[in-house]
Amino acid sequence: MNGPVSIEVLRQHLIDPEICIRCNTCEETCPVDAITHDDNNYVVKADVCNGCMACVPPCPTGAIDNWRTVSKADAYPVDEQFTWDVLPEQNTMAVPAADEAPGDPAADASGVEVDTVRGSVVPPWSAAKPYVNLYTHKAPTTATVVGNYRLTDASTDSDIHHIVLDFGSMPFPVLEGQSIGILPPGASADGRTHHARQYSIASPRDGERPGYNNVSLTVKRVSQQHGDAIDGVCSNYLCDLKKGDVVNVIGPFGGTFLMPNHPNSHLLMICTGTGSAPMRAMTEYRRRRRLKGATGKLMLFFGARTKEELPYFGPLTNLPKDFIDTNLAFSRTPGQAKRYVQDAMRERAVDVAQLLKDDNTHIYVCGLKGMEEGVLQALREIGEQHRMDWDALWAKLKREGRLHLETY
Repeated sequence: MNGPVSIEVLRQHLIDPEICIRCNTCEETCPVDAITHDDNNYVVKADVCNGCMACVPPCPTGAIDNWRTVSKADAYPVDEQFTWDVLPEQNTMAVPAADEAPGDPAADASGVEVDTVRGSVVPPWSAAKPYVNLYTHKAPTTATVVGNYRLTDASTDSDIHHIVLDFGSMPFPVLEGQSIGILPPGASADGRTHHARQYSIASPRDGERPGYNNVSLTVKRVSQQHGDAIDGVCSNYLCDLKKGDVVNVIGPFGGTFLMPNHPNSHLLMICTGTGSAPMRAMTEYRRRRRLKGATGKLMLFFGARTKEELPYFGPLTNLPKDFIDTNLAFSRTPGQAKRYVQDAMRERAVDVAQLLKDDNTHIYVCGLKGMEEGVLQALREIGEQHRMDWDALWAKLKREGRLHLETY
């Protein structure tokens, strides 16, 4: 008599093509090169993925949060995943409880190891509840352009715009720190419709204009990449928009890079270039709601090549000094040494250390990927100079939702 046939079961990690905005964050993050892409989809190689979950927290849209239970022999191949427009439904295969290992996403929703990523995977405890993925590639909403203003000096090559989109009567609830996807018109050279591009929201939750259902974006026109001339598909589209133009929007995205709502919370904000968008949103919300008796502090480190290339330079420098402690760093000022945000942080080490010691401090870093290592190194040096165990503090900041990194 033959015994029962043993079927090896796999929890296959999949990426939802309807939500994915092709930002490449997951592929850059994966430590075992299990994620790849073509011109259509980002996919996970079932035979390479080790379930480490490193790709999950950084994903801005949640497209990465999908698994299907299959027999290992019937795992969805990469070539098939490339053809998908939607994820397949879960089949009826039952998974024995013994197969659910600790940390498996289906067995333990909190199974993400905080140590696998550099920033928090949870929002601040007092953050408002975000709405995400209300609109998708297949079912976007529309917004009307009501403003498009150049932020940087016309004499510079850095063409950064402040763009205001109005949603009219369509619900589009957002919070500071969230982002949206813009669907540019047209198609790529192979005839495929352009995928969405992601942009952080630069306005507070009550709108660019208070009480209105609108949002603002901070967009830099892309004219070259890696030294080669190139017209960024979506950035040029957005920067050229006129009042009255209608754009297709998906999202909102993001459930962790959110500001705390308790009035005694401190915000330590570090950004470069268009990474200022979420910082502007948070700062403006706090400015509008300056609560009597609140003790929360704002400290900003903002970097650009020159002051002429710094978005929001004028309004930012006019903010009251008792409201926000602003520190600017310019790396290409003629006749002066290069100075980056981490240099400015070290110059203010005593005040930064004071914030690091306070359990009400929340740290936000946004900008080009290259800044992340320098900022974390500066925080480590400042902490250790002031007799703090940085490794223990770093783990605590991540665990408590108080260190948020959004670099690209």
